[in-house]
Amino acid sequence: MPIQETLETSHTFLARLASEAAAFLPNLIAAILILAVGFFLAGRLANLVTRAFGVSAKIDQTVREPLVAIVRYVVIILTLIIALGQVGVQMTSLLAVLGAAGLAVGLALQGTLTNIAAGIMLLWLRPFRVGDYIETQTFAGRVHEIGLFVSHLETFDGLFVFAPNSTLWNVWMRNHSRAASRLLAWAVTVPRDMPFEAARQVLIEAWQQEGADGRLSEPVAFLDQLTVDAQILVLRGRVTEGETATAQRRIAEAIRTRFLERFGEGQEPRAIQRIVPADNDPSRYLGQDEAPAANSTLVNDRPEAPSQGVVTTAKG
Repeated sequence: MPIQETLETSHTFLARLASEAAAFLPNLIAAILILAVGFFLAGRLANLVTRAFGVSAKIDQTVREPLVAIVRYVVIILTLIIALGQVGVQMTSLLAVLGAAGLAVGLALQGTLTNIAAGIMLLWLRPFRVGDYIETQTFAGRVHEIGLFVSHLETFDGLFVFAPNSTLWNVWMRNHSRAASRLLAWAVTVPRDMPFEAARQVLIEAWQQEGADGRLSEPVAFLDQLTVDAQILVLRGRVTEGETATAQRRIAEAIRTRFLERFGEGQEPRAIQRIVPADNDPSRYLGQDEAPAANSTLVNDRPEAPSQGVVTTAKG
């Protein structure tokens, strides 16, 4: 009878299902255990690598986070492959599916792949490192992390910047932390009848008083312009990277104070202005003989390089 045949078919199906489930269940449990152990090992191994990088000075801070992420993802991918193989998924079929899916995802996420390529180039060429203060066309900030997709920066006033790597790779950039020293220059306007040598000596003393801790070169003061009613003197010198902000504040204050002490009330400078070059060649503030050495220092070496310890001038 039809009902009897249906019942027998159902019993047969359930029996077969129970048999296959009983055979598949151990593999499923093993796969779950493999996933749990694999994810646990991925986290533990990432932590171990992080700690190892923390005690090693050979691995730069810039590449530590990407390397840790790569280690974690490699372990997770291997864990997934082993777990899928445990439940009977054929690797050849899986690789074919992953290849097709990867092609589709790659076409859909071309911008993301561009960020990955830019991140790899940034990590390889290192135009900046973690801790450097950089400036682009759209923002400026201190680099906190360089990832494969994005970089994290903090602006001068504490704002968080989430920057895709392609926005840092395809634009011009200024790295304020790359060179070991920075040139500071002030234009000081004093009355025409003030003795030049006395005013020049006051500027030198102001630098020596407030700029000595961070200076790499002796200060230079010279007459830049002479107008009908004023003299414009220039004071310049080099300070180590990281001392720039402090030096430009304290030395400007010291200039005003020293003029008041030396010449009295009413004889303070009419203007104290920091000179910032408006073009790409600041050599007019250095002198022809100093410009090549300064440019070489800026481009070729890092601040920690031995050659960065002293500012020298090129010999003719």
